[in-house]
Amino acid sequence: MDRHQSRDKMLARNRFLLLVVVGGAALAIISLSLQFLNLIPITPVVEERPFQAADGGVGVAQGKSRKRVFPVPHTQEPDPISEAYGYCNTPNRTEQAWEGHSPADYKLLSVQVMIRHGDRYPLYSIPKTKRPTIDCTLSVSRKPSHSLLKSFISHMGQGGRGHWESPLSSVPRLPNHSACEMGELTQTGVVQHLRNGQILHQAYKRHNLLPSNWSPRQLWVETTGKSRTLQSGLAFLYGFLADFDWTKLTVRHQWSTLFCGSACDCPARNRYLEEEQRRQYRLRVADTELERTYVEMARTLGLPTRQLRAANPIDSLLCHLCHGLSFPCVPMADSGSGGCLTMAQFAVIRRQQLDDEVDRRRAGLYHKYAILAAYPYLNRTATKMERVAKGNEAGRQPRAGGEEVFTLSSAHDVTMAPLLSALGLEEARFPRFAARVVFELWKSPPVTQGQSKKRAGKAEKSKVKDGELFIRVLYNGEDVTFHTTFCHSHSGHANQPLCPLKNFLSFVKRDMFSVINATSYQEACYRRAG
Repeated sequence: MDRHQSRDKMLARNRFLLLVVVGGAALAIISLSLQFLNLIPITPVVEERPFQAADGGVGVAQGKSRKRVFPVPHTQEPDPISEAYGYCNTPNRTEQAWEGHSPADYKLLSVQVMIRHGDRYPLYSIPKTKRPTIDCTLSVSRKPSHSLLKSFISHMGQGGRGHWESPLSSVPRLPNHSACEMGELTQTGVVQHLRNGQILHQAYKRHNLLPSNWSPRQLWVETTGKSRTLQSGLAFLYGFLADFDWTKLTVRHQWSTLFCGSACDCPARNRYLEEEQRRQYRLRVADTELERTYVEMARTLGLPTRQLRAANPIDSLLCHLCHGLSFPCVPMADSGSGGCLTMAQFAVIRRQQLDDEVDRRRAGLYHKYAILAAYPYLNRTATKMERVAKGNEAGRQPRAGGEEVFTLSSAHDVTMAPLLSALGLEEARFPRFAARVVFELWKSPPVTQGQSKKRAGKAEKSKVKDGELFIRVLYNGEDVTFHTTFCHSHSGHANQPLCPLKNFLSFVKRDMFSVINATSYQEACYRRAG
C-alpha cells in the first residue's frame, strides 16, 4: 500500500515538473514570436505627452510608453490632442526601428521606401490673424538640430553636379526663407528626415545593401515638384548615404502626387473619390458640435463662418501646436469679436477628423479609391522586386551596373494614405510628418543536405526550396506585414516566419481588384458604372 502511494506521489511530481518545463517553453516561444512580429517592444521607447502650458502655449512631457502605428485597443475615445502630437512627430525621442531584421542567414536583396515630406509651414492662413513666426533657414545653433546638419548644408551646395529631371533643377535644395513661405519645409522637417535616413543606414549597413562603389543604376530617387518633397528626399538620402557622390545621382520627377507615371488615367478612381468627398461633407454637416465650434471661432475672429471654414483653420493650428506657439488672437472690438482661439476648439476639429477616419473605413468608398490610386506605384514596386529576384538567381550573369537595390520616393500624405489603405492597413494611423513605408525583399539561405533530410523526416507539407523569396512591409519602423491583405492569413509561425513574395505579386496582379469586382486595373478603371 505504502509502495503504491509512493509511486503515485512520484508520478504526480513528475507530471508537475513536466508541466512547468512545457509551460515555460511555450511562454518563451510566444514571447519571442511576439517580439519578432513586433507586437510588443523589446525595449521601452520614449513617447511625448502633451500638456497645456501656463502661458496658453503648448508643452511636451516625456513618458516611457511606446508610439505605435496601430492604435492600442481601448474602450475610451482617443484623445485628439495626443493624436495631434503624434502627427507632429517632433524629433526629440528615441524610436525602435525594425527595418533590416530577419531570420539568420537570410539575404536582403532590395529596399523600396516611400516617405511623406517632413514638417512644413501651413498651406492656409487664418484671416485676420498673424501668421506663425517660424524661420525656415537652417542653423545648427537652432533646435531641433542634428549632428549631420552642418555637413548636409555644405553638401547641398554641390548639388549642381547631380542630374535633375526637369523641372527639379530650378527647385531650391534647401529651405531658405527667414520668414517661411506657405508649405515650405522647416528645419524640423529637415531634421526628421536626416534622422529617418540615419535610422535606415544603421538598419542596413550590416547587409551591405549599397556597396561603397555603388553604381548609378542601383539607386533610384524620385519626388514630386514641390520643394518640401525634394528637400525631404535629399535630407533622407544624406542621412542614409552621407556625402554621397552627386555625379552618380539622378533625381527623377513625378508629376502626379499618386506617382502613377503613364498609368494615371482612371475614370473609376475619380468617381470613387467624388463619392468619398460627398460622404465626408455629409458627416461634417451632421456634426452639430463641429458647427457650433466654427460659429464660435468665427465670432471670435469677426469673420463669416463660411470664410473661416474655407480657410481650413486646422492646418494653421496644427503648425502652432507642433512648434509650441500660442494659438492666434485678435484684439477686442466693439462688435463683440476678439480673443484667442482655444485648445478646446482645436480638439473638437481633431475629434471630428478621427470620427471621419472611422466612418471612412465603414463606408469602404475610400478603400476602393485607394486600390486604384495606389496600383501604379505597387505595380512598379512588384516589377522592381521581380527584376532584382531574377538578377539574383543562381548561375545568372549579373547585369552591368547591377539592379536597383534602393528606391526612395518622396511624397505627400495624399500619396501614402491610399497606399496604406490599398495594402489593407486600414487601422494604421494617418501618415504623420516624415512618415515612412518600407518594402524589403529577402532571400532565404540555401538548404543543406542535412536540413533537407531532417525536414523530409518531419513530413512537411510544403517542398523545401533553395533561395525562396519573401517580403516585409514596415510602417514607421514597425513590421506590419501580417496586417496586410495579402499576408493576413499567412501564419508567422509556419515553416517560414516571413511572407512569401508570391503572395504580394498575386495581390498586385489580380487579387487586390476583387474588392471592386474586377480582375485587372484596366477593367476596374474603364468598366461602365452600373
